[in-house]
Amino acid sequence: MGFRFQKRIKLGGGFGFNISKSGISPSLRTKMGSFSKNGYSVKTGISGVRYQNSGCLVLFGFIGITAFLIFTIKHL
Repeated sequence: MGFRFQKRIKLGGGFGFNISKSGISPSLRTKMGSFSKNGYSVKTGISGVRYQNSGCLVLFGFIGITAFLIFTIKHL
């Protein structure tokens, strides 16, 4: 059995950092699920059951959306 450690630091608005044995990663949580550099997960509505997927495309999407939000906020 492996040892797992995970801690989340909330920044507000669903944004936060996940700290685990493998490092620190940014993430975004919504009512529908969560997005991070490692992939995404979608809630099913059943307690304890979720769909989880990982991939590089999610990383590029997350970076793109984050950059767009930062650009938009700076130019308001």
